[in-house]
Amino acid sequence: MRVLGIDPGYGRIGWGIIEGEKATWKHIAHGCIETDASNSFVVRLATLESDLQDVVTKYNPNVAGMETLFFKKNVTTGLDVAHARGVMLLLLHKNGVPVRDIKPVEVKQAVTGHGGAEKTQVQHMVAMLLGLPEKRMQDDAADALAVALATSAYVRKK
Repeated sequence: MRVLGIDPGYGRIGWGIIEGEKATWKHIAHGCIETDASNSFVVRLATLESDLQDVVTKYNPNVAGMETLFFKKNVTTGLDVAHARGVMLLLLHKNGVPVRDIKPVEVKQAVTGHGGAEKTQVQHMVAMLLGLPEKRMQDDAADALAVALATSAYVRKK
């Protein structure tokens, strides 16, 4: 089973791929898709779609997990991320990849055992669970790997 985790955005989108079954998961790849802020929003969405398609084509995930949106203050940014999220959901659907929406608290709970964990705790556990070096990785990629791990917990239950 190959799982794609996505930390959605439109300026920087984290992605992570893990593979395994039951309680044994290994890191395959991770990274960030970055869009150029000098481009129009539509061009940025097109870049996101193209780059995510490359990831899906290369790694062929069986399932994807995507963090749900959570924002308190900046509604405009939230709406832009929602548009980007729609592009990603449609792309995954067209590629036959089912998507599990995961709340940020569920990601923290699955990875650390505590829904109120700090970002550094989540990153530490991602590195430990996947046998990655403790060096600091891009926040969005680490978050995406955490989403993939949380999704794997859901997949195990099925």
